[in-house]
Amino acid sequence: MKTKARDRELIEVMRRYFGAKAERAELRALLEQARRATGEDIGRFYDPRTNAAYAEAILRCHALNGEMRALMDRAQDWARQEAGALESGPGTLHQDASSVRPDAAAGDRQA
Repeated sequence: MKTKARDRELIEVMRRYFGAKAERAELRALLEQARRATGEDIGRFYDPRTNAAYAEAILRCHALNGEMRALMDRAQDWARQEAGALESGPGTLHQDASSVRPDAAAGDRQA
């Protein structure tokens, strides 16, 4: 099966989305394990201003949430464009391969 450039770009966006989701799940599990070990209140533990020991991990979770939202927005834009192209008729699908770029999502990883 041959894939179009726009479809490959969507696949890349979704690969990044699920990568960010997996990283966030790992961080959340580690943070929750640490919170339970300390017996700290949820609100206080997850506040990076009051929990310097885990502030970096907490902020990374917030950044991953933002990245996931941006990536999902891009995927939804792609779906809307595809639906619009289907409604417009054949020959309009996959015309603009630059409209969904996986590297254009807000919150790109800086690591």
